[in-house]
Amino acid sequence: MADPSIFHHPDATRVNTSVTGSDWYWVITIIMTLFTYIVLILASRVTRGNRIFHHMTVGITLVPSITYFMMASNLGWADVHVEFIRSKDLAVGIYRQVFYVRHLDGFVTTPLILLNLLLTARLPLETIFHTLLWAEIMVATTLAGSLVASSYKWSFFAIAVFARSLIAWTIAWDGIRNSLVTNKAATKTFIICGSLTLLVWFTYPIAWALGEGSNVISPDAEAIFYGLLDIISKPVFGGLLLWGHRDIDPASLGLSVHNYEGSIYSDKSDMAPRGSTGAIQTNANESAV
Repeated sequence: MADPSIFHHPDATRVNTSVTGSDWYWVITIIMTLFTYIVLILASRVTRGNRIFHHMTVGITLVPSITYFMMASNLGWADVHVEFIRSKDLAVGIYRQVFYVRHLDGFVTTPLILLNLLLTARLPLETIFHTLLWAEIMVATTLAGSLVASSYKWSFFAIAVFARSLIAWTIAWDGIRNSLVTNKAATKTFIICGSLTLLVWFTYPIAWALGEGSNVISPDAEAIFYGLLDIISKPVFGGLLLWGHRDIDPASLGLSVHNYEGSIYSDKSDMAPRGSTGAIQTNANESAV
């Protein structure tokens, strides 16, 4: 039988998002939606063989646009008993509103962000899959920690930080080493976007610890904190990545996209001369970790 001190669903909760926080969520919903449409338009202006990074970037902002729509509509949350009861007016209460939908978003967007980065660095598939596994562990344990009322939440937090550190090592060490053997444009794009990602990703645990973790800041402050991080790590990241990829041929990264006839899409036309087969080729074996 579930412990009632873990999950609680009252008619109202004291520590929750106000109209200010909801308005902020609407602003981010608009930002994410507009950026998604812009990327879709940009994707339509390049050949099909060059759209792989556009489509992944669409996912990075399309999913959050739905997530923020839900949070702005006061959906996708649960009341969780706080571990630390604070005396500040905006954080006073026994139960705190926790938007679990925020972390469900991460199950989709986090792997897409990493795929954009790791494919740019031309890392082998083995390293990519291994990194994506740790990414899912990171998101899952962060979600679990958010929904746990007791001090056990910090165990999940520690696992999430450990997973985040392993991902950071892959980006900072394996990623840079591999990117240096690709073309200069890919190397520059990876270093810029990778550095931005590492900077922002290690700020997320601070937001979690101050908000869902220790109940220090109000849900409105938490909304602003997470919102700014999401804007930087998703539309800003996506914009920088696509700008860098404007001069990068996916084939130079070991990616060759084929049409339904088996022909490779080229830059000059939607279809190159026939003769190649397969759906997507990734020259993983040519890269070393």
